[in-house]
Amino acid sequence: MWDDDGASRHLGIELVSVDHDGRLGRARTRMAVTETMVNGHRIMHGGYIFTFADSTFALVCNAGGELTVAAGCDIDFVRSAALGDVLLAEGVERTRYGRNGITDVTVTREGDGELIAHFRGRSRALKPRPSA
Repeated sequence: MWDDDGASRHLGIELVSVDHDGRLGRARTRMAVTETMVNGHRIMHGGYIFTFADSTFALVCNAGGELTVAAGCDIDFVRSAALGDVLLAEGVERTRYGRNGITDVTVTREGDGELIAHFRGRSRALKPRPSA
């Protein structure tokens, strides 16, 4: 999935680690804030922070190999990020119940560890399609 993710690649999101313990997934990613990501206030546009967290969420809930998509999500922006900042995202799958899951992703600034945003995603594993 990650190899075919052109959106994440275009933003320069780097995969640091991904893991699955047989039940729940985890992932870490990294991204630098570039000139094209800042808004008129000269801070990072919230949509890019959301996309960064969402890409990490996708890695987490697909870490077990089951085709899983977002069913919904929320994000809380805590602090702003600026041009030149490097952000880290850490995603942890909290639970799986049936085909559903809940994943938390924290976005922090590299260096000082300041919390930038907290994202909670709700996932849904898709049923395999029948073979043709």
